[in-house]
Amino acid sequence: MKIRDFLVEKAITADLKGSTKQQVIEELVKLLVNAGAIEKKHKNKLVEVLMSREALGSTALGQGIAIPHGKSECVHKLIASLGVSKKGMNFESLDGEPAYIFFLLVAPIDSSGPHLTALARILRLLKDKYFREHLKNAKDEKTILDLIIQEDVRIV
Repeated sequence: MKIRDFLVEKAITADLKGSTKQQVIEELVKLLVNAGAIEKKHKNKLVEVLMSREALGSTALGQGIAIPHGKSECVHKLIASLGVSKKGMNFESLDGEPAYIFFLLVAPIDSSGPHLTALARILRLLKDKYFREHLKNAKDEKTILDLIIQEDVRIV
């Protein structure tokens, strides 16, 4: 599985504005709505699902990465949005550091295998420190997408 298999290309931002978990998750969900990947009527329900998952434990993994994720009947296939925060924000990460790179992943209710495979793929993609720095410093969405595509092809 490649990142392009589930990343909605029109649901990428190089400048997340949110300064709280709720705001960042709402912003990432709104990207999916604006891209036509989910219906607008499902926005609040999806935010609720993702915030409930966060209540179980933060999805911020450290090293500036957070992968808020959840399962919902609002989607029929695995989808993701991606946002970069220039200033970073406290997402209650394991290392106590701010998160800058946010992959929001939503899977159908009955989807365990692809959901876990996608999480593993994202982690492999983001394990390289220099790649994370390039993403953090990307000036626009096209640059982010180009970086993702190049790295996705490179990693096994």
